[in-house]
Amino acid sequence: QVQVVQSGGGLVQPGGSLRLSCAASGDFGGFYPMTWYRQAPGNQREWVARITGAGATTYTDSVKGRFTISRDNAKNTAYLQMNALKPEDTAVYFCKIEISWYYGIEDYWGQGTQVTVSP
Repeated sequence: QVQVVQSGGGLVQPGGSLRLSCAASGDFGGFYPMTWYRQAPGNQREWVARITGAGATTYTDSVKGRFTISRDNAKNTAYLQMNALKPEDTAVYFCKIEISWYYGIEDYWGQGTQVTVSP
């Protein structure tokens, strides 16, 4: 069984910073892609940033230069460092890991964490 547990988030003023964590546990091996998504009220869930097992990163345009995704493979944990936060970054943030099994790839999601950017 695979579990994905998120931590971090909260309330921050515009221009502030937060760091989200996403820890995976279970009986699996290898280094797998980890992705952060977010969903604002009334909006669809959108992709924010992704890091491959090899450490290659990609970002959606709206967060480039402000957010940094990283991972610690020894801890099976991914991080999202968010700087220069804007009110439009307010959303519930979710992490997802993709694990390859003999039958195919499965996605595992974290529980979500609220990020609120407000004066």
